[in-house]
Amino acid sequence: MVETKSILEMAQGAIMEQVNQEVGKIVDNILDPNTDAKKKRTLSLTVDFAPSSDRSTVVITATAKSKLLPNNAVQTTLYVGADMTTGEIQAVEMVPQVPGQQSFEGTIQEEPKILKIAGGM
Repeated sequence: MVETKSILEMAQGAIMEQVNQEVGKIVDNILDPNTDAKKKRTLSLTVDFAPSSDRSTVVITATAKSKLLPNNAVQTTLYVGADMTTGEIQAVEMVPQVPGQQSFEGTIQEEPKILKIAGGM
């Protein structure tokens, strides 16, 4: 008696291999702290069946695809203006505390990042 197999086991297991690769991508995406933890990810398996004109053979083409979430947006705030001593236009990233000040957690506030902008006043 011939054992019945799943369509996933056809093509020497290549269909199942594609599905498993996409599941791995989905799990990695779920574990990525830069993505939304609660939103759904999707795995789609498309299997096309193309019968011959006499219906004696069928060519099967399978494609597994995953729909992942993009990274969460990152946001910051900049103060913009001109350096009064040089006239250079610049943008300074806003920081939560005065630079050099110690927080309740014991960390010291670093100097803000300054973006130099070509041009001037």
